[in-house]
Amino acid sequence: MGAVNAGLADPKQDRAPKQDRSRATRQRLLEAAVACLAEHGWAGSTVSVVAECAGVSRGAAQHHFPTREDLFTAAVEYVAEQRSTALRDLFPDGPTDRRAVVRALVDLYTGPLFRAALHLWVAASNEVQLRPRVTELEARVGRETHHIAVEVLGADESRPGVRETVQGFLDMARGLGLANLLTDDATRRERIVAQWAEILDDVLD
Repeated sequence: MGAVNAGLADPKQDRAPKQDRSRATRQRLLEAAVACLAEHGWAGSTVSVVAECAGVSRGAAQHHFPTREDLFTAAVEYVAEQRSTALRDLFPDGPTDRRAVVRALVDLYTGPLFRAALHLWVAASNEVQLRPRVTELEARVGRETHHIAVEVLGADESRPGVRETVQGFLDMARGLGLANLLTDDATRRERIVAQWAEILDDVLD
């Protein structure tokens, strides 16, 4: 009996590699979905296109994400969480030079995540099934971004006008991201970053 058992695979050991492969496939699909959405927009980003970009079968994609809406809302959420983590990691000791913080937060809105999210917003304005999910996701991401901004800017929101100033800065950063979709706005953006760093210094200190 012992010899027979020795030749049998351990079910627990067999499950672990399968789970690892499944997680890796899911991550590839999420990253491919964001890249496709940023490059091709909603209309051009089908499940088949994403699956091909990720190097997996359409069936494998649908196993992880049964619907297109599941795939793209999960993808934008995944990258948003990754960017939030990366932003926190930039300032592990908390508040620091405000210009560096302003630059990092502006970069959040001028990268591929924002471009992908914008395409998702446009789609959500026309897709009834997608709209509530994207609205809920964006509200949560917005709250998280505001919380991070308050934390790394060293802002005291109990003081009058501070919360509105921080939110105004984030709204401005979103506007810079929109402008960056059509043209390379880097030179003008640098001047605006410098000006907002001074504004935040005046209001928050």
